[in-house]
Amino acid sequence: MAGTTAEDRRSPARKIGNDDYSLRRVPREARYGFGSMLLQWLGQSGSLSQFVLGASLGIGMGFRDAFVAFTLGAVTLEVVIFLIGLAGQREGLSMTLLTRFAGFGRNGSALVSLVIAISMVGWFGVQNGIFGESMRSLVGGPIWLWCAISGVVLTALVVYGFKYMMWLAKIAVPLFFGLVAWSVISTLSQHSIVDLMAREPTAPVMSIPAAATIVAGGFMTGAVCAPDMTRYNSKGWHVLLQSSCSLILSEYIVGLTGVLLGHLVGTKDVTHIVLSTSGLAGLVIVILSTAKINDWNLYASSLGVVNFADTVFGKRLHRAPVTLVVGVLGTVLSALGFLEHFTSFLSVLGVAIPPVGGIIVAEYWVARRMRGDLDRTRPSGTLPERLPTWVPATLLVWAVAFCVGYFVDAGIPALNSLLTAFVLYTALGWAGLVRPVGSSELEGRNS
Repeated sequence: MAGTTAEDRRSPARKIGNDDYSLRRVPREARYGFGSMLLQWLGQSGSLSQFVLGASLGIGMGFRDAFVAFTLGAVTLEVVIFLIGLAGQREGLSMTLLTRFAGFGRNGSALVSLVIAISMVGWFGVQNGIFGESMRSLVGGPIWLWCAISGVVLTALVVYGFKYMMWLAKIAVPLFFGLVAWSVISTLSQHSIVDLMAREPTAPVMSIPAAATIVAGGFMTGAVCAPDMTRYNSKGWHVLLQSSCSLILSEYIVGLTGVLLGHLVGTKDVTHIVLSTSGLAGLVIVILSTAKINDWNLYASSLGVVNFADTVFGKRLHRAPVTLVVGVLGTVLSALGFLEHFTSFLSVLGVAIPPVGGIIVAEYWVARRMRGDLDRTRPSGTLPERLPTWVPATLLVWAVAFCVGYFVDAGIPALNSLLTAFVLYTALGWAGLVRPVGSSELEGRNS
């Protein structure tokens, strides 16, 4: 079984789930083939919110301009996903664990893990709350009940790890897109596609850079966290092809369909069209839309907590019980409606994540100030015995890039912060100013 080791089988925590190599490399024999991983990628490529995104662009610009905006956004995301995801695939490491050896060192990695853990469990709860509201509008009942049901089911799934999330993707992805295609095609077939493409905006005109900002910024956090998934890829070229297929489906098919729907109804509120089949089909669409994306929010959060606890407290936690705790927390907060008041805070955390990706790319592929130890240990499937304790230059770069992303309005904030981090870290690395301070022993992490 992928994700299962002799140590897992001996541990009592193994009874409730899988650790999924949370603090080690994923061995080659535990990797998955092209088809299975492609379904996981496609599972991230479409949701009801993506139709709304397309419609938002559609009411503010023509179809041709929307196509250009989606292209710019998709190309930006693909470059980020491939460079970061390929590093994760080569090393078999999750994003938070990779940061230990790709620029941040031991304590910097702990800070990254904390940001990821809070952000992802927060968005897990927010998405869970949206699911509760959708279910109330479809079938009635209290929001808190639907939040509780969804949260418990997804938490139980993620506790058992990547293998079971893979099975969810195999069921959810074909069914979701099949039902959505049936609903949307039945609506658009009653109208001239050529006429819809030629319609003028009905809202204030949106510029192409502004639209590309929305497209690229909306999934930048997911792009930076790509190693959490790509560490299970068996080949590097799979990462490029699978992520490209995902973005083509997400941006060009789902997104541009949303543009047409926006032109059709003159508003960004187009979910009622996607759910126009109503009844059981509409209900299944809502359930699958939440499940196939929100499980990854919880998964990334659990990996972040495990890495944080290990680096700060020296406690090697099993990922499964960690998932149980953070899943219950996110579920309770969503059921109480508590997280609705913290979406602005979560958005601020989201600005802090793209620079992490820029630093990883700069260190791993360009500066290579700390990569040598990874190169030496990769063939044996182990991790370096020691790692830097602090890397002050990295923390400075992270802080500056965050400020650029948060305070500079021009361009794409998420991309601005990522590029700032990449350029600054590369410059400091080439100048010999990326100097680790202290050294920490990595005890027992290869067993």
